[in-house]
Amino acid sequence: EYGSEDIDILPNGLAFISSGLKYPGIQSLAPDRPGEIFLMDLNEDKPRAVELRISRGFDLASFNPHGISTYID
Repeated sequence: EYGSEDIDILPNGLAFISSGLKYPGIQSLAPDRPGEIFLMDLNEDKPRAVELRISRGFDLASFNPHGISTYID
């Protein structure tokens, strides 16, 4: 709804999407909303982005994601 900043797609078709980047001096569509990470399963017939819950204790109010990448071990 507010746009995404970056996306990383795993070989199994799961996509992680970062959203909520704010730059000083550039208009934001949701200035009071913290950043978010979404998950989308591209194997579904009608994929939809689902917001991932971020662990307690994380400073969500200042979360301002710029990019995203994954590491497969």
